[in-house]
Amino acid sequence: MVKILTKFYICSLVISALFFCGCNIDFLGFIVSNDLDERLLEKDNFIFLDGKKSDGTTRNWRNLNLDTHDNYSFIVLTDTHIEGDKAYGFERLYQKITPDIKFAAVLGDITQNGAAADLETFIKIADSLGIPCYPVIGNHDVYFTNWPEWKTRIGSTNYRIDSVDKNTTLLFLDSANSFFGQKQLDWLETQLKNTGENVFVFTHSPLFVKGPASMQQITDYRERSRIVSMLRNRCDIMFTGHSHKHLENETGNVRYVNIEDFKSSQVYCVVTVNGSSITYKFEKL
Repeated sequence: MVKILTKFYICSLVISALFFCGCNIDFLGFIVSNDLDERLLEKDNFIFLDGKKSDGTTRNWRNLNLDTHDNYSFIVLTDTHIEGDKAYGFERLYQKITPDIKFAAVLGDITQNGAAADLETFIKIADSLGIPCYPVIGNHDVYFTNWPEWKTRIGSTNYRIDSVDKNTTLLFLDSANSFFGQKQLDWLETQLKNTGENVFVFTHSPLFVKGPASMQQITDYRERSRIVSMLRNRCDIMFTGHSHKHLENETGNVRYVNIEDFKSSQVYCVVTVNGSSITYKFEKL
């Protein structure tokens, strides 16, 4: 009986890990990762956003110039899983950048295992887009204790970007461990007290999923309840990834959009702000 229960317990752990990781499972990498508190200590490290490109010019991406505050577009994609010489089409995204698109956000699992070379590939591709590209950290990006690679090349995993005209606020959250933590949610609550007219939130793990994959969402229901309450009537859209599925919910006048993975689908979301109207559509590379 004990052996049967032990086998059942091990099987349960394996299934749970599959749902939790969401994709391309590497159990050793999953186990050997780092924790949220350590990453949040780097909240003012903008080595990537303020850094220099290979041509010597400064990115200066914390100063987001939308040209006109009420008529612009941006791109959101997720789960590129860059690994070795495989970028799965991400390197061709620059072909889709039109003059009205002012920035892009990539919602985590940018790399498969957080390797230095793969982060460098991301940086090269981001620079090729010709617009600011804002990264979100995902669970795969901290595999094999590779957080130091992100720390020294990207920096902060939790940050805020305001447009130069102060009309648009972008908030980026670290949910690579499938929770936000009290410190980060306290930070978010403070940020939401003073924002632009348009507010967009970006993170990796979703708040809502369907069916047995529920372990892929933010694990603490109290955190989910708190963030939904905080964003109510204060945010336009919250974008997430991780589950590799397209899913949409709406509550408290906030749209929650989970985007399918770019690696297997080459799908990305184009968001258009036109005055008080905010619309989005899904395109394929």
